[in-house]
Amino acid sequence: MPRLPRRISQWNLENFRRQLATVDALPQLCLLAVMSGALTGIIMIAFRELISLGALLFMPEGSGEAFEALPMAMRAALPVIAVVIIGVGLGWQKKSARRMGIVHVIERFTYHQGVMARSNWLNQWWVGVVSLLGGLSAGREGPAIHLGAGASGWIGQQLKLPHNSLRVLVGCGVAASISASFNTPVAGVIFAMEVVMMEYTLTGFMPVMLAAATGAVITQIYFGTAPAFMVPSVVEPQLIDIPWIILMALVIGIMAGGFIRLAGLGKRSDKMSWPFRLLLAGVLTGVVACFYPQVQGIGYDSVTQILAGNVALDVLLALALGKLLLTAISLACGVPIGVVGPTLVIGAAAGALFGIGATELLPTTVSDANLYVMLGMAAMMGAVLQAPLAAIMALLELTHSPDLILYGMLAVLSASLTARLAWRTQGFFITTRQGSTLHPLHEPLMQALARVGVGAVMDRSVTVTAAQIDIERARQLLASRPKWLLIHRQTDRSRADTEPGKAPLALLAADMARALDDDEESPGWKNDGTIDLLEIPGKRLELAPIDLQATLAEAYERLDDRRLDALYVRHITAPMMHRVSGIISRDAIENYYR
Repeated sequence: MPRLPRRISQWNLENFRRQLATVDALPQLCLLAVMSGALTGIIMIAFRELISLGALLFMPEGSGEAFEALPMAMRAALPVIAVVIIGVGLGWQKKSARRMGIVHVIERFTYHQGVMARSNWLNQWWVGVVSLLGGLSAGREGPAIHLGAGASGWIGQQLKLPHNSLRVLVGCGVAASISASFNTPVAGVIFAMEVVMMEYTLTGFMPVMLAAATGAVITQIYFGTAPAFMVPSVVEPQLIDIPWIILMALVIGIMAGGFIRLAGLGKRSDKMSWPFRLLLAGVLTGVVACFYPQVQGIGYDSVTQILAGNVALDVLLALALGKLLLTAISLACGVPIGVVGPTLVIGAAAGALFGIGATELLPTTVSDANLYVMLGMAAMMGAVLQAPLAAIMALLELTHSPDLILYGMLAVLSASLTARLAWRTQGFFITTRQGSTLHPLHEPLMQALARVGVGAVMDRSVTVTAAQIDIERARQLLASRPKWLLIHRQTDRSRADTEPGKAPLALLAADMARALDDDEESPGWKNDGTIDLLEIPGKRLELAPIDLQATLAEAYERLDDRRLDALYVRHITAPMMHRVSGIISRDAIENYYR
């Protein structure tokens, strides 16, 4: 019984945060992953039901993709109405609040340690619904990923978890979103690791896999196990198909590279006002929709019809080229839409065109056209996102056909390399976000340091003191055997309970002990029997603050920015109140990395 209170105390939130700061906190991260996957699954259900509820208001039979059944005038007007609503709803907000979707998630993950902005997350709900029901060429997965990542990050932010675990939670939300949207858990995991987190580690893999599985279970309980679109039995591929597959992949790679370049023009379109650009995207979509309504919305119904062989050649051309241009122009004009869904539809149409060509020219030797449809979807997704492994795994999970892996690899890799080399692009998310500069997480040092919180490496043997103290107080400080003394330079207060007006200094406790041994012969002794810790012999380190939630990567960057050798770690306990938790030095960070 005497041990029970100590055991219970080990499970308090403070110890939980401390454990999460380490690099191997797998049990704790897996527990959070289940929470993340469950919450993301519920968010996905709510988002899809919100779209269905909106479709009941004006769409035929309440179907969110039945644009073909609408009158021509309504098809043309819907995109214009949608961009006007988006413009009015976002126009009064600050520019940063307009950033949404996967690009925003990657930006927050890379530069803000996964801390998601609340205003952007709230905007994503209604903007996602309006863009899809408004007939813009948009995808559901981009908003879903933003909502899932934001909800998962909210768990960490509410618990004030260290940023290294917050980053894993964001990855969990991304994986669970993709898994819940397509019923493809493995593809969701690979997408999160390959596109957002950009690293493969055991600490990241296991929680992200658990979140993806949990998210899929939640949505399957509600919606069933049917995939996003029905995939018929795929004819067994043959080696004779390889030349056509390679040719198709080369063309899709050129299309994907052009898509990325065109969408990236938005960074150089500041000469046109944002409202005008929104209106331009809406009008162009409406004009094309007058003749080819299939370009509106996500287009998964069109994929189902393509696989069933019920789509005319001109419609396939409209989906392959028209939807590509409309989606890229909408992105360039600043319309916050998802990109994953449209790339799959564009790839399916392009693949169908090549499949029809192959079966017409070589009817007795090549496989069914549906083979090229599925490979085209994977090739376009892999080339646009520059995420070949995620595309191949999505192909495998959607078709349940391991025989396609070899041919899928050839198609996806050929298309990805073609887009990269022919257009010199690094992928849609990196290109549209920051041009061709190196992604910060590509640096091995920063990758390693971002996995660990400062709480795991900092020196906790710290005592806070005023600059001038008497002998009795000095001996009391040494009795607690601290390694460091954190000295306030502006106040005589002995506790760091409020924000200091000036950054403190760090002094080794051994230097003060040496000064006490020297007694009044040491510099720093005053006539009234007090000692000034700012004057005694010893090495004093200039300090800057850093929060306990920060990662070693954040600490390393702050040390470089401030040109310092150490930081004091503070734990925010209340607004404008904090306590010192420890000191982390440059040597400690470098020793950890080595």
